[in-house]
Amino acid sequence: MDKVIRMSSEKGVVIFSKSSCCLSYAVQVLFQDLGVNPKIHEIDKDPECREIEKALMRLGCSKPVPAVFIGGKLVGSTNEVMSMHLSSSLVPLVKPYLC
Repeated sequence: MDKVIRMSSEKGVVIFSKSSCCLSYAVQVLFQDLGVNPKIHEIDKDPECREIEKALMRLGCSKPVPAVFIGGKLVGSTNEVMSMHLSSSLVPLVKPYLC
């Protein structure tokens, strides 16, 4: 879990993803469209993939990917991010991290 906590704080916006996950891709595109250049961790390319998935679930992710962290804090997965975006609460949260 220490690895995930460290990785989630590497940049203002961090997304744990899998290269084959269409929801992960959609979340990445959303942040890029907002002008944010997130740090992407493709966990399926990490030899510790299973341990990372377990750690993300222990941190409170309903599904291991996508898992979005803003300012080192877990925001959630696709549903939470899209809900925040639709309610106009996502942009103020990422404003400090705009490119």
